[in-house]
Formats: sequence, structure tokens, C-alpha cells
Amino acid sequence: MTDLAQQKCIPCAGGVPSLGSEEIERYKNQLASDWQVVDEHHLVKDYTFNNFVEALAFTNQIGEVAEAEGHHPDIALAWGKVGIKIWTHKIDGLSVSDFILAAKIDRLVEN
Repeated sequence: MTDLAQQKCIPCAGGVPSLGSEEIERYKNQLASDWQVVDEHHLVKDYTFNNFVEALAFTNQIGEVAEAEGHHPDIALAWGKVGIKIWTHKIDGLSVSDFILAAKIDRLVEN
């Protein structure tokens, strides 16, 4: 399998089905183990930092990746914490692009 973080998010025009259970499990297994799939609908993960400044910098990095990919997560910023929620709005569920974006976000904290 190709590394998800190396792939490009594909814009969704709607009208396609969201991923099924088996596909979700296959892609989830390619992510860090702390990503959670909620109701086969969205991905969530919390990141912790030493302070607000680090959390804000990470949030801004996510914003840059999201803009470059054309795929935007919900981001919750708090002191020392960033919460991410990802799903494809046009299909109201999960697509491959959601897993690609999750992998790209994880790559930010690895570097």
C-alpha cells in the first residue's frame, strides 16, 4: 500500500457513497493508532502540547496543509491541546481523502 501521507486529497463532488466498514478498517490501520473512527462517519484525534503557543503553531500548520489539499478538518484549539475532526461533508461520511489528511496531519508532528 502507498503511504497515505504521500497521496493527494481528491475533491469530492458528492454523489458517491461513503466508505464501508471494511474499507474504513483498512485505511484506519494505516494511521497512527490513536485516531478514532466515530460511527463510521468521522475521524477524531487530540494532540497535546506544552503550551498555547505550540498548539496555535500546530493549528496554523494544519491550516496550511488543509488549504494545499483542498480538504478542511474541524479544529478545536485550547491551551496545550488541538482536537481534530475529519469527514467529507458532501457525502456526510468518510472518504479516502479523510484518511490522507489525517496522515498528513500526523506527519506534521513527526517532523
